[in-house]
Amino acid sequence: MTSPVVPRPVVPRDEAAAGRSFLFVLGSSRPDGNTETLARAAAGHLPADVPQRWLDLTRLPLPDFQDGRHDTRAWPGGENEEIVRRATEEATDIVLVTPLYWYTVYAHTKRYLDYWSGWLTAPGSDFKERMAGRTLWAVTVMAHDDEAVADGLVTTLNNSAAYVRMRFGGVLLGNGSRPGQVRDDERAMTRAKTFFQRAAPLARFPYEEGSRPPVPSAV
Repeated sequence: MTSPVVPRPVVPRDEAAAGRSFLFVLGSSRPDGNTETLARAAAGHLPADVPQRWLDLTRLPLPDFQDGRHDTRAWPGGENEEIVRRATEEATDIVLVTPLYWYTVYAHTKRYLDYWSGWLTAPGSDFKERMAGRTLWAVTVMAHDDEAVADGLVTTLNNSAAYVRMRFGGVLLGNGSRPGQVRDDERAMTRAKTFFQRAAPLARFPYEEGSRPPVPSAV
């Protein structure tokens, strides 16, 4: 489901943005929460002609994923799954908008990533080939001032991107608990202005030659 269009400032066209399209996957149970607020602040600084699509996983609920790789029965994919899969495959940049829960992604986001497993292993699937070279980003708000507590989330997403040979743009981190509190996080709101202008290197596992630790957010 596409959310209502949000007015965005006109930003000069960047040649690097040519042909890009952003999918924002809202993975919080709270509508208009702090994480979505920070994500929309960052999205507002994308060039005006770069398409944005916003999918709210609470409005497109996915049932718990069932791994059917060793099952002879066909997986009964539903309408919501097909909408989400197609949107994922059509985007060049995927932004996971998830608050920090128990030091990792929220349940809705985790379930969405679990479905990647099914799309990767479906008979005749080219999902991995489609995703290779595209970019994974994340926006996360947490009720903690020390960003190191989000290291587990950053590692999870970096390694997930590495598995399908995506680029990883990092995680835009903010602080907030009460509704709207992230707006008071001046550092996060400043980072949001240039977050999607960052270079996004090819994600690598820690053991790969030339790998480097994932950077949580822009400075």
